[in-house]
Amino acid sequence: MQLFAPVLFAPVLMTSLLLPVLQLVRPQLEQRLKTVCVETAAAGNASLAAKLEAPCAQLARPTSQCLVEETASSGRGLAVLGDLIRGDFGADSEVVLKRCLARMLGLPADTLQQIPLRELAQGFAKTRR
Repeated sequence: MQLFAPVLFAPVLMTSLLLPVLQLVRPQLEQRLKTVCVETAAAGNASLAAKLEAPCAQLARPTSQCLVEETASSGRGLAVLGDLIRGDFGADSEVVLKRCLARMLGLPADTLQQIPLRELAQGFAKTRR
């Protein structure tokens, strides 16, 4: 059994080591989420953008926390950190995003995994109209 112990505990150890790193990048993630929220919702309207700053900041805070927690708990932290460093959005980041979205909607974690991200985005865009 001792031969398998490192294999069994490696994901738990990696998660606990990566969580502080993920928490360090959370403020930047929160700021980026707020910016994207304002820019997307205001669609170039400066007056509206100013009014959206506070609501978007309120939305970005729990969203960034959810993304950090889901990244840590999913065991995909290294891959997601690699995506962040490269400025990329890979398959592991997509899994984490979908897990977080499901969590925020009160759904089981893997509910949205089979739905392409583009379809999810289009579905949410239709509900805004």
